[in-house]
Amino acid sequence: MSFETFVAEVTPRLRAGLVAAYGPETGQDALAESLAYAWEHRERLEAMDNPAGYLYRVGQTSVRRINKRHGYLPAPPQPGLPQVEPGLPGALEELSETQRTCVLLVHAFGWSKSETAELLDISLSSVRTHLSRAMEKLRTSLEVELHD
Repeated sequence: MSFETFVAEVTPRLRAGLVAAYGPETGQDALAESLAYAWEHRERLEAMDNPAGYLYRVGQTSVRRINKRHGYLPAPPQPGLPQVEPGLPGALEELSETQRTCVLLVHAFGWSKSETAELLDISLSSVRTHLSRAMEKLRTSLEVELHD
């Protein structure tokens, strides 16, 4: 059987299984990863009793990688937009890109400083410095005093 025939035969079942298990978007991504693997290892698949089952497992493995890649941007913990100070968007625009990113990741998305440092590929002390300077600029811009 040619590779094209194999793909035409296995794709509908593989798509149905992966989409049912992981949803439309992730399932389609897993299907694409599985079919790419099939092309690269087509000789190996020809010798298997259940190549479709094997490709399903390849898709499952790719979902774990996909989920790890998406782990960096968690959704805000509560749906909808929170009530914010009207001057905050403008004050955030006055910050440097790195300062603004650090503030949003740590204070809006709830990331740890070490997670932020890893994503931005900077040191933990740099994140602390950016946060400290950014918060001071925000307090000044919004005319907020820090009370002990």
